[in-house]
Amino acid sequence: MSKIAVVYWSGTGNTEAMARLVEEGIVAAGGQADLLPPALFTPDLVSGYDAIAFGCPSMGAEQLEEGEFQPMFDAVKGSLGGKTIGLFGSYGWGDGEWMRTWAEECEDLGCKLADQPVIAHEAPDADAADACRDLGKALVS
Repeated sequence: MSKIAVVYWSGTGNTEAMARLVEEGIVAAGGQADLLPPALFTPDLVSGYDAIAFGCPSMGAEQLEEGEFQPMFDAVKGSLGGKTIGLFGSYGWGDGEWMRTWAEECEDLGCKLADQPVIAHEAPDADAADACRDLGKALVS
């Protein structure tokens, strides 16, 4: 059974809803999902997972949340080379530039994206919900 970490930060609950949908996809595909806040995910945990889903909304000028998520991501990114990952998050403004920048950074780190990153404008609609579940399934494959 594939063991997948779903590490997310959510300020309004939208990205948390997406994390739970990713979890649904993982479980539906026969995997095990561990939902974790960024404060509990450390570099030594990376190797214990077959894949990792990272979720963070767009903040400020289309960037990752700086108080908890970005410091965690900076700490673990040196351990992510060769790892299969998925990215997801919500936004309230802009056009998704933060996600494109984040996906490019992950590819530069040597990560393998399991599927296209998933973004939702505010709360996930039906299409975003399906995409989150599909991302979860892709992480198990």
